[in-house]
Amino acid sequence: MENKQNRILAIDLARGISVLMVIIVHTLWMYANVPTQSNTWLGEVIHFIGKGTPMFLIAMGVSFTLSRNQSIILSIKRAGYILAMGYFMNFLKFVIPTAIGMVPDNFIEAYGWKAPATFSNMMYMLRTGDILQLAGVSLLFMGVINRFSKNKYVPLAIALVIVLTTKIVHGYRPGITGIDYIFDLLWGAEWTVYFAVFPWFSFILIGMFFGLWYKEKNTSIKYMFKRMGITGVLLMIVGGSLCVYNFEYHFGDYFHLGPGGTIYLAGFNLVLLWIANIVVTKISYNKVFEFFFYCSKRVTTIYIIQWTFICWGMSIFGYQQYGVMGILALLPLTIGVTLLVQKFILDKLFFPKKKVLSEGEKEELVLKTLRG
Repeated sequence: MENKQNRILAIDLARGISVLMVIIVHTLWMYANVPTQSNTWLGEVIHFIGKGTPMFLIAMGVSFTLSRNQSIILSIKRAGYILAMGYFMNFLKFVIPTAIGMVPDNFIEAYGWKAPATFSNMMYMLRTGDILQLAGVSLLFMGVINRFSKNKYVPLAIALVIVLTTKIVHGYRPGITGIDYIFDLLWGAEWTVYFAVFPWFSFILIGMFFGLWYKEKNTSIKYMFKRMGITGVLLMIVGGSLCVYNFEYHFGDYFHLGPGGTIYLAGFNLVLLWIANIVVTKISYNKVFEFFFYCSKRVTTIYIIQWTFICWGMSIFGYQQYGVMGILALLPLTIGVTLLVQKFILDKLFFPKKKVLSEGEKEELVLKTLRG
């Protein structure tokens, strides 16, 4: 059956899977030694999994266009909240454990500093631009774009400009204290910011394009996601060809993508979303879906918990100390503790307990949803 619910389920599934994938990736980054990250099957698999991060960003763009209230005021409020959460997370995961001497010396030395870390070092960590900073800044721009134009080609055109100009503006700073950091958030070349607006905002804009296209055509879910799949394959061919031609320029490193790398990853993740829709369409609703939808609704808090636990965990497990077997043993721990904290602590604080429905009531609710 083709209905709105399928589309929502596909987006929620993708978002729920994405937030769990980052726990796996971050566990590898922080706990695996360099040979394990670079020269083992586990490192290769997890780095491949990490290529799915843009799926969350595209889903964010789609979800924004389908939200009921898209006022610029609400976008600003949401942006402020996400930015506050991003810097609060940095404070939790970096500043506190560093200040009380719980992080290993080799973690501090990995920054090029001498242990113990200074106040200036901790302020540097606090300013780290992660995906929450990207989401917050992007929400500001999304609100402005939505306020002045509902044309689906506007976000697509802006995405294209970002893709084509990222390498040109990459690393530009005016040399003014404070202002330089804002420019770093936009297109920084240093490791202060991992997810700069250029080029990562382009993935969100592509999601906005497909969301607006869907609303404009008011067509079937199957049609919409099929177009995502077709577009994704074409983008993978174009972007992949550019990366083969000049990998250093077009892909470089994962966090500072060039045009080809951005185009390729956009295509790859559009295909993943197309597959997500096939999954929710062909497979009956089940406990696995329910679990991923649970994670999707709590994506921000789960992200904060996992980073905080992994960074605090360095005081016990060390920094980049483990081989394949050690990482395989730590993965259930990092995932499990994250979900337990979410379920038994944060759910009670931020997610009010809802009435438990009987099986008959659940079935009736699903039928009502499918009808309209």
